[in-house]
Amino acid sequence: MPEPWRNPRPAPQLREIQSRLGERTKLGWLHAWWPAIAWACFIFIMSTDYFSAQHTSRIIEPILRWLIPSLTHAQFMHIHHYIRKGAHLTEYFMFSLLLYRSVRGGGRGWRWTWGLAAFSIAAGYGALDEIHQIFVTSRQASPYDAMIDATGALFAVLAIWLWFRLRPRAMAVKPSPQPAPETH
Repeated sequence: MPEPWRNPRPAPQLREIQSRLGERTKLGWLHAWWPAIAWACFIFIMSTDYFSAQHTSRIIEPILRWLIPSLTHAQFMHIHHYIRKGAHLTEYFMFSLLLYRSVRGGGRGWRWTWGLAAFSIAAGYGALDEIHQIFVTSRQASPYDAMIDATGALFAVLAIWLWFRLRPRAMAVKPSPQPAPETH
């Protein structure tokens, strides 16, 4: 009895597939992932006691007092708070950009699956980072910081999406260079 749903071609052997894929090194994944891994380590270091609000204020306060000599303590605390929250946003914006690069590997362009993967990993790492801060005595974990981290990651994914969406239009608008007319 004929089986029309079966593919008449036999499945390719592993040797056939490997010859088409090209040569890959054993540590080829490291080329794509090392920047994101390094940035994750940077974020982890920034979550330690050395970068708590008490320690960063020792660095930021003299700079702000030099820029704004009439700054009161209350004003400084307000600005210091926003600088720290901006650092959260920026750290995870960069992390998400690097994760997108890692997830897409050798691929080109934009895919929602790559963007969703980069966002999910960054947001998950942000939540884990806040859990890590529970165990650091000079830090306090905050779900709001985790939301700021996820927002930074989302902004990065949206920026990448906009970049690839608007880039072809910009390239199409740009006139190609005209060859110089020949003179005899």
